[in-house]
Amino acid sequence: MLQPKRTKFRKQFKGRIHGEAKGGFDLNFGSYALKSIEPERVTARQIEAARRAITRHMKRQGRVWIRIFPDVPVSSKPTEVRMGKGKGSIDFWAARVHPGRIMFEIDGVSDEIAREALRLGAQKLPVLTRIVAREDW
Repeated sequence: MLQPKRTKFRKQFKGRIHGEAKGGFDLNFGSYALKSIEPERVTARQIEAARRAITRHMKRQGRVWIRIFPDVPVSSKPTEVRMGKGKGSIDFWAARVHPGRIMFEIDGVSDEIAREALRLGAQKLPVLTRIVAREDW
């Protein structure tokens, strides 16, 4: 699963995701891509599940690029623990996804295989997405 090798600080504030993506909104590698429409946090497990669904449908032909990286540590306290006593330990890693951000790109497969693979991958993600192609650009 994806996570940073090391970070400057162990824990982060929650923050908010507002505004459009200020980078990563163009197709750079592949011919087809999965683009987010709404802001959301995507966990490392969700990214991995989407990647597996995409590569499984493509039958390991073609190429997949993951354009987001989970670099935000999300902490949580255990169940049935009283308030106070500091912030909880890191539970999972997440990526902040802004509207317009390209999340996955694929290339080397036919149009219908690419669209179906990205549709299956989008079902694993908590964001509304749109499939974009280089012809549409």
